[in-house]
Parts: sequence; C-alpha cells; structure tokens
Amino acid sequence: MASIEQRGNTFRIVFRFGSRKFSRTLRTKDRKAADACLARLEDNLRRLELGLLEVPDGVDLPTFLLSDGRAQRRPEPPSCIRTLGSLLEGYLNGITPGSLEDSTLVGMRIHVRRLKRVLGANLVLDSLSLEDIQKFVDKRARDKGIHGRHLSSATIKKELRTLTSAWTWGLDSGALSRPLPKKGLRFPKMTEKPPFQTWQEIERKISRGGLTKAEVADLWDCLFLTLPEIEELLEFVRAHAKQPFIYPMVMFAAHTGARRSEMVRSEIDDIDFDGATVLIREKKRIRGKLSTRRVPLSPFLVQVLRDWLKIHPGGRHTFALGAEVPRSRKTRSIGTQLTRDEAHDHFKRTLLGSRWERIRGWHIFRHSFCSNCAAKGIDQRIINAWVGHQTEEMVRRYRHLIPNQQQEAIRLVFGGLPKETIPINTEEVAQ
Repeated sequence: MASIEQRGNTFRIVFRFGSRKFSRTLRTKDRKAADACLARLEDNLRRLELGLLEVPDGVDLPTFLLSDGRAQRRPEPPSCIRTLGSLLEGYLNGITPGSLEDSTLVGMRIHVRRLKRVLGANLVLDSLSLEDIQKFVDKRARDKGIHGRHLSSATIKKELRTLTSAWTWGLDSGALSRPLPKKGLRFPKMTEKPPFQTWQEIERKISRGGLTKAEVADLWDCLFLTLPEIEELLEFVRAHAKQPFIYPMVMFAAHTGARRSEMVRSEIDDIDFDGATVLIREKKRIRGKLSTRRVPLSPFLVQVLRDWLKIHPGGRHTFALGAEVPRSRKTRSIGTQLTRDEAHDHFKRTLLGSRWERIRGWHIFRHSFCSNCAAKGIDQRIINAWVGHQTEEMVRRYRHLIPNQQQEAIRLVFGGLPKETIPINTEEVAQ
C-alpha cells in the first residue's frame, strides 16, 4: 500500500490512492520515526478505503493521512504571489501555530528581512535565477558576522533554508510551478570550530600575545569548565544569586547537560526522586515531534532540588519566578514559567563583575557536562543518551581528554623520562 524511500539522509513516504501516486518527505533522518509515520498512514488509508474517514475538499491527502485526519483545509495562497516579498510573507503567515519554536520563528523573520533586503522584496519570482541566489551568497559572505569576522557559510545556508521552505510552500500551494534554482551554488569554505578548551589553556594562548580581539573572543567561546571549576562556580552562584531559582537551575544544567529551553519547560512532576531521574522534554531531537529522554540525577542535585522545592513559589514548572517582575506593560506573577530571555538575563546578572562574566550563557554547562563525562571515560553512547541527539561535529569538539590526563595517557604508552638521557651529538647533527 505504501512504502518508505530514503533520499540522501532523509526519508519520504510513497503511496497510491485511486489512480494517483503520492510522495511526501517526512523531514526526518530517523528510521524508527519514518516507520511510525508509515504505520499511521497505512492505518488511515485503510480507514479511508472502508469509508471510516472522509477527506474534506481542498485538503492535501498525504497531510490528512499523516495527521490522523486532523488536517484542516490548507490556507489558500494569496491571490497573486508574483514577488519574493509576497512569497515570504505568505509563507510566514501560513505557518501552523505551535509547529515551530518561538526562537525558530524569530530567526526565520530575521532571514526574511535579509532576503528581501539583498534580493529585493519586489523581485519577480519568475525571473529568479541561480545567478541571483549566487549573488546573494556572495554579498552575504562579505557582510560582518560575530567578532568582526565575515559572515559564516553556516549562517548563509540557514537563510537560504528559509527561502527553500517558503519556495516549497509555494509549490505545494500551487503558486509556483518550478523548483528553486539553487543547484550548483558555491559557498565560502567553512572553518571547523576548535575543540573545547580549559580556562588555563585559553589564558596561556592569550598571554603569548599577538591575538586580535576577535581571536580572543573565539577562544573564550571554546571554554569548558573542569569539575573543580564547576564546583567553584556553583558556590559563587549560591552566594550571589538574587533570585532563588538561579542556584538550583545552574546546578541542574551543570549536572544534567540540559539546554536552557529544556529547563524552562521542565515541570516538577518530571522529577522522580525515588528513581533519581528526571524527564527532559525535547523539541530538537526528532523533527516535528515532542520527544523525551531520561537523565539520572546526582545525589548532590537531588538534595539541591529537594531544598528548592521546599521554597518553590508555586505552579507546575520546576523553575519559576520567586518575585513579581515587570515585563513590558504586564507584571509577571510569582510562580509563572520563566522565559528563555529571563533565564539568560538573571544568569548574566549573577555573574556580572566576577571572573565568571566571561561565560556567554547557559550552553557552557552542556559543553562542560559532555567534556567532563568524556574525560571520565563514559561511553559516548551513554553521553548521547543523556544529552540527546548530537552532531558528529559537536562530538569531535569535546571528544578529548583534559590536558593533564593526556599526559598520563601518553606515559602509559611510552613511560616517563629514562633514568639516563642520551645527549644529542650536535656535531653529527650539524654534519
């Protein structure tokens, strides 16, 4: 009835209904997720054939079957999509509420503004060519990125990914009739990010001199904290945090490797004190699906969380405001869920003026968690299970031992200095 095909790294589903053949990308690289979609579609296809389901007029059949018949009539495209601006705005307005993270939507709106600025909002879609898109790439590659450097290829590709999504929406809605002409695009070469480094390594490199401000900033972006530094930072936060949720939240990040957004979504009922585990609510691991993972709790974190819940201000979320906070024109009540920006702001305020203010944000705890687990010899598969899906590039950045452990490892192979060193005959070397 239906089958799964792999195109590149992603899967798509293919099936026939009546005399028509349908094909739809599943937008996932996970075989299990693709098989689950296949089973759902086949079940709904049988219900449709038995007359238990009825497809409303104007509804896309693959979407209807994959959504268990919940897909509503597809929004009609604007009556006249002829320009780039109308396509991009129509795409943004047609995004289903709740289907994307707020941060993702913010990023896409930024991409749309840049696409319209460089390519032109009034660019006629029928005239858009590969040369136009290549000019966009070349122009963006000359723009300034972070730390005064030129914009990276990764950022340019994200912007074009938004254009591709909008173009696909235009094709699906019938407003466009040809694929986006992007085959053969050339991008600037990307430089692989250096591995995460200790505070001592970074300070040693900076002390040699000769580095620009951008290079110094890049080094601090690679910082990960050793276990003694984590303990020192936790003690500093405990003593200086202005809001009571900051210390347990920092402890949670340091001992679980959870992302900031995952901690903001965390609920008290996710914590299993008897089993010493916590359920982490994910949104990134499986595209289009809310997934979860379980992470063990250290004894220290268990105690900190128990103490925090004794003074918790109320509500179901694990980390909540302990005092009323004015925000825009509204007052954020005690016990309401934190926002990602509030978590970042309170974290930076806590570290301001101390040696720890070099830390850019919450993500350092995730990097440090992975690096310290790897340094202790924890199996990579276990680390991946604890922190969720990771790219191979990210794994390479922390798949190393802490410097002093590297020396211990090499001594295990070659030993230490010999009792009597054999001097080099400089005359022979000169000859």
